[in-house]
Amino acid sequence: MSDSGNEDLNTLHNRLVWFDLGVKDLQRAAEFYRAVLAKNITIEQFDNFEFGVFEHDKGIGGCLVPTQESPSTGNLLIYFNVDGRIQAAISEVTNHGGEVVENIHAIGPHGFRAIIIDSEGNKIALHSNSNE
Repeated sequence: MSDSGNEDLNTLHNRLVWFDLGVKDLQRAAEFYRAVLAKNITIEQFDNFEFGVFEHDKGIGGCLVPTQESPSTGNLLIYFNVDGRIQAAISEVTNHGGEVVENIHAIGPHGFRAIIIDSEGNKIALHSNSNE
């Protein structure tokens, strides 16, 4: 905590502070994540560069970034919070151009996850503390 009482997220114990998720079609990806996460994605522009920011308060945030690079299905797996609504989130995946790779399953004392491919070909995980 700083002297002003405001938390500086980069000095807390979080090691991840932001992520950029590359997408081929920003509008399509924004619609996919709005539906699956049930959260807003705000399309913003800076210096003629358009990107989509995930709704977040204090804590880790990220954005959708248009790219021509291949989608990510390799070693890094980003977990998105869908706590208490993982079943509803999974039902939106295929409705919005995604694919379920591993259906909802327990991950020991850490809750439940499902692994999916998003509308842009990126492999991600959906996480919930409950199987609901």
